[in-house]
Amino acid sequence: MGLSAIFMPAIIGIIADRYVNAERLLGLCHLVGAAVLAYIPEVNDPHTFYYVLLLYMVFYMPTLALANTVSYTSLSQSGLDSVKAFPPIRVWGTIGFIAAMWIVSLLKLEKTAGQFYVAGAASLILGLYSFTLPKCPPRAKTEGKKSISETLGLKAFALFGNTKMALFFLFALLLGAALQLTNAYGDTFLHDFAKEDQYKDLLVMEYPAIIMSISQISETLFILAIPFFLRRFGIKQVMLFSMIAWVLRFGLFAYGDPAGGLWMIILSCIVYGMAFDFFNISGSLFVDTQVKPEIRASAQGIFMMMTNGFGAWLGSLVSGYVITKYFTNPDNSLQWQNIWLCFAGYALVVAILFAILFRHKHDRSQVVTVSH
Repeated sequence: MGLSAIFMPAIIGIIADRYVNAERLLGLCHLVGAAVLAYIPEVNDPHTFYYVLLLYMVFYMPTLALANTVSYTSLSQSGLDSVKAFPPIRVWGTIGFIAAMWIVSLLKLEKTAGQFYVAGAASLILGLYSFTLPKCPPRAKTEGKKSISETLGLKAFALFGNTKMALFFLFALLLGAALQLTNAYGDTFLHDFAKEDQYKDLLVMEYPAIIMSISQISETLFILAIPFFLRRFGIKQVMLFSMIAWVLRFGLFAYGDPAGGLWMIILSCIVYGMAFDFFNISGSLFVDTQVKPEIRASAQGIFMMMTNGFGAWLGSLVSGYVITKYFTNPDNSLQWQNIWLCFAGYALVVAILFAILFRHKHDRSQVVTVSH
């Protein structure tokens, strides 16, 4: 996921800005993804399995930024305020996430190839549906004579020349790493409790994905609260709320368990809603309001590249090394409490640095100022 998100969202974003309608690219990516997902259960070799999954991610990761681009473009064409109108639309993606987790868990497909057929069917339907979405034609190609960088679609990368945006993307990378930590280890953490006699027969252990889906249920509430928080507090405060929520997310996991400490795990899942939404959704909205329409898709691709690309890749790489080096017992069992406390410390350091370094003056009468 991380490797494919490093380059594909930016590349596809450039294509959407200059050559092909964003909604058509969205449909094509999901249709190709459906075919790859349907093939995955036929793969038995672990080495081949990795590369087939990588192929799927190459087509899937750009769709996250493309979906945002299609939404913002459609809302703009309709004369609507994306900060107000986008969250109530985006919340349905989270509801779909919950539905997928419940279907896979209740049908006991979590450890079977059946989950790929469920995903493939969803990808096929979404791919076909994408072609019915409002047309989002390339904006950049209508302009006059261009420089080489504009011809290659690299104009959005000039955002790194702006100190505020460069810092924003840097912290997006660091928060992307935090998101990868919970994605990579959340389910494994809960499954490991099943190895202990005192927990193995609990209902929580039979359906761990449903417990984790509380995180997405929480998301639905926090997504709808984004317009209020952005207008009331501004992007800097909202991002700080997200970072503090990550500290609580990891800290509560450190002391939770499926029995007496179940409330901590549940509270951690509730806090996740703020941690994810106030970073991913608010960050995407912030980027959209900072760029011209002709580089909208490219800018969203860069945001995705920094979070789910470099952030996820570095988060996976560094956390894997740290856990293996410092938090793995001789019998290969993991010191989960120390792992989560280490992650909480990381999120706290990021929050402190962000509060000191990121400068953004919030005007309540205007969420952000669009750059020209």
